[in-house]
Amino acid sequence: MNRSFHKSQTLRFYDCSAVEVKSKFGAEFRRFSLDRHKPGKFEDFYKLVVHTHHISNTDVTIGYADVHGDLLPINNDDNFCKAVSSANPLLRVFIQKRDALPLVN
Repeated sequence: MNRSFHKSQTLRFYDCSAVEVKSKFGAEFRRFSLDRHKPGKFEDFYKLVVHTHHISNTDVTIGYADVHGDLLPINNDDNFCKAVSSANPLLRVFIQKRDALPLVN
């Protein structure tokens, strides 16, 4: 069992302020934890997600499933804080490659 997964499991069972994050990129899933009360900034979260999925050179969009199952964007600090605060008990994050805009002549 790798160290980060073990730490994540410990946070989930012993610390109510931890939010378990399950992120999906293609067929690949990753899990990690965030502090519900001090989640940080969107930019740091974005860097963590692309680093965790080993896609640092890929431009992506990040979204999450809300309590109704709707896919909502995480693209700024406000959306990120809303996503973390609404996670109960899990924040499901979906990552997609950002499509390149077509060139217009």
